[in-house]
Amino acid sequence: MELNEFIKHFAEQFEETEENAFTPDTDFRELDEWSSLISLSIIAMVDEEYNVEINGEDFRQATTISDLYEVVKSKIQ
Repeated sequence: MELNEFIKHFAEQFEETEENAFTPDTDFRELDEWSSLISLSIIAMVDEEYNVEINGEDFRQATTISDLYEVVKSKIQ
């Protein structure tokens, strides 16, 4: 699993935000389009793409896309 690939999948969950807005240091909660619905989409994407289950606590621990990537990476068997 690579960070750039994770960012690409993460960005695909957003319809209105430009792809160049997504970097490892992006604070995803600061994005105008961020919502609880998108968080559910990301949870589903992580499960589908990486076979990893994340939850609300995982989101609370993460501030940036890179933080969330590290959470997902740590859960890969």
